[in-house]
This record gives sequence, structure tokens and C-alpha cells, in this order.
Amino acid sequence: MALAVNYYAGAQNTVQQRPIIQTKFTADPAPLVHNDTVFLYTSHDEDDAMGFKMQDWLLYSSTDMVNWTEHGVVASLDNFEWVPYDNGAWAVQCIERNGKFYLYCPMPGGVGIGVLVADSPYGPFKDPLGKPLVKNSNHDIDPSILIDDDGQAYMYWGNPKVYYVKLNEDMISYSGDIIQEPTTPANYQEGPWVWKRNDHYYMAYASTCCPEGIGYAMSDSPTGPWEYKGMIVDASEKSRGNHPGIIQYKGKSYVFGHSYDLLKKITPKFYERRSVDMDEMVYNSDGTIKNRQYFSVEGPEQVGTLNPFNRVEAETMAWSEGVKTRFETEWEGDFDWARGKRIADRLFVTAINHGDYIKVQGVNFADGAQSVEVSVSPIYGGRIEIRADKIDGSVIATVEINTTREEGIWSTFTAPVIKNIQGVHDLYFVFRGEKNLFYFDWWKFN
Repeated sequence: MALAVNYYAGAQNTVQQRPIIQTKFTADPAPLVHNDTVFLYTSHDEDDAMGFKMQDWLLYSSTDMVNWTEHGVVASLDNFEWVPYDNGAWAVQCIERNGKFYLYCPMPGGVGIGVLVADSPYGPFKDPLGKPLVKNSNHDIDPSILIDDDGQAYMYWGNPKVYYVKLNEDMISYSGDIIQEPTTPANYQEGPWVWKRNDHYYMAYASTCCPEGIGYAMSDSPTGPWEYKGMIVDASEKSRGNHPGIIQYKGKSYVFGHSYDLLKKITPKFYERRSVDMDEMVYNSDGTIKNRQYFSVEGPEQVGTLNPFNRVEAETMAWSEGVKTRFETEWEGDFDWARGKRIADRLFVTAINHGDYIKVQGVNFADGAQSVEVSVSPIYGGRIEIRADKIDGSVIATVEINTTREEGIWSTFTAPVIKNIQGVHDLYFVFRGEKNLFYFDWWKFN
């Protein structure tokens, strides 16, 4: 099903909130800053989830905090041979140390917290232990990692109490006892996220219940005691549950959480189908954090521009309407894995129908463009209207997708830029035709 109804086009002032991912239901955001890129790991609520139906973890990235590129499933419960079920891929966090990336994964129901390791933030991730890193109690959920200035790493977790343990430098073992923090901060529920700034230690968490907002506490030590300071994001009926993720990027700080904003646009019924939200977070002069009632409609300011003269994946979006994404492995000659040769893994935009669109924000055309090319796989055909600055803005190019090329084969279609465009503009890729028009892989201006 499409994840959004047409509530944005032609009615932009009626939009209440804007979750940063619209093509899938996502939750439990875990941002990581690495090499000037924000990598966002999320849990994944399936489209047909009634209660929690979570089987894998997804990865998105951004260099401007507005346009997010999907990278598909980065890990799943299948990575752990010791996990006895196929539904329970709850909140993770990824941390980098000494060129390795460690993904800490909780298994609810007392199964424990596992860890996966990769050489890249994109994976592939592998289980180095073949067993849980921690198996302490039924409260072993929502791990958060802090590497202090002296190199000592800590893992925090727990609901309804906070636990912590000192990790060894290898990040896949620990020393000393598992400690239940005796000063669990006020209004703590679950989902701790721990970081350090200017000699202050911070713990944000899902706060109050229910609904849950994002509260926080401060300490002079990574092991507490923790003093409750207030709410970063107030509790709201829009959020019900919550899970914070906090980063600093390009001189600004950001808070991530999740809500049911997309779900509530399409049905009054409640299901566990959540959506990640994000906004700028501001510190006061004394180190405390300014409160915000909720995530803003407009979202954070863009902190970079997008280069249209490089290939841009179609699943790079600031906002979208109706479309979804899909991953496929392609085999030479359409043979299956038992007979054929694997030639490509492809993530692309699908479920494209008349009136659906993709918005890409802050595209820098510099002195102008002459043509545009798109990679699509035709089904029924149609066209892509590329409009500037708004959904009904000037058409700068129209790409006709005909069906004379073989269905299921990826082809490049090119069209001239018919209206001079220079400088920085938002782009809307508006799809026209019947239904199930084509698959969309990438685009590039020349």
C-alpha cells in the first residue's frame, strides 16, 4: 500500500508534521556521524504490522539533513543464528572504533543483546560471537554506547531501569559487573541515548508514559548519578512510544525520535507502524537543552546542497508522495540463483502511479543544465515532469517513458532542459500516466 495519501500536493499549509522517511515505516532512530555523512540506522515496522512486526534494520544517509538516501536492509535477525524467532528486531545503535563498525542489537524476551561487526557503515555485518554479548534479564533492550574521552566504552540499556557495563576495547566483550544504575532519572521509561558535551554527560530517553516524549538527565560522570533536567520533546498523543537519537553535525545539534504521523494520515486506527522524525536541538548557555513542544512542520535548515551533475539515486528524497522502494538481486539471463550469475543488487523506487512525486531539496545547478537522463524500467510507460521549486512550478524537463523497450529491462531515457535553470532550486519529479507506470533507479543532469 502507499504510505501517504495526497495531503501535501496543493495543500502544503495543511501538513502538520513531516517525518523524514515516507516510503517505509521506520522507528528507533540511531544516527551516526562518520566522514561528514550522517548514517541513520532504524528499525522497520512492516507495512502490514498490527502489533510489533520487526524483522530487520534499515540504513539511510544524508549530507545535508534534508535529503535522505535509502540503502535498504543493513542487517536482520538472520545475522544471529542463536536468535529463536523471526520477529524482534528492536532498537539498535551503531558506533565506530578503530576503523570497525559495531551494531548493538537487542533481542526482546530475555534473549539478550548481540553485536555485529563490519568494516564499513554500510556493512556487511557479521556476528563475531555466535552468542549474546549480554544476557542479564528481560530488560535487555535499547542499547546505547558511549566512548569516553579516556577511551573507556560503556553500554547502557534497559526498561524500566537503567543498566550499564564497561566494554573492553575490542567492543565485543566487557569487564566488571553489570550495574543497575541506582539513580534511574525521573520519568525514565526506556530507550537511553548517552553522549558527552563540554564535560557534561547526557542521557536522553523515552520519558513519561503513555504517551512518551523525550526527556533527559545530566551527570558529571558516565556512571551517574543522573539528575533529570526536563523534556527535549514533550509527550504527545502523536508519539505514543518514542526513542531518541542525538548527534552534532556541521556545527548544529539534532534530536531524532519517532511518531505515528504518517499512519494517522491514512487511518484513524492504531497499528505499530511508526515514522522517524528529526529536528534541530539547541543548548542553553548552562548546558541544559531547550524544550520543543514537538517536531516542527518545516524541519531543520538544509546544511548543504545537492549536485545534480552526479548520478543521484531515485531513493534520495526530501519528501515523497505515494511511492515505495524495493530491493532486488538481478541474475544474468533472468536465471535464478541456482543456475545463473549474480550481476547486480539494485534498490529502486516502485509503486509509481499518476500524481505521485518525489521532492529533492536544495539542488545546485550552478550556471545551468542542458539535459537530464533517467534510468527506468518501463511497465505501462508514462512520463516524468521535472518541476522547479513547487509541485505546480515551472516544468524544466519532461521525460517520456515509452514501452517500446522490453519490460523489465533497465533503460536510460534522456530529455532536453526546456527552461533555463541556474543556482539552487528544489526539484519535484512528478509522475504522469495510468498506474504502475515504471520503476525508477537514478537521475542525472548534464
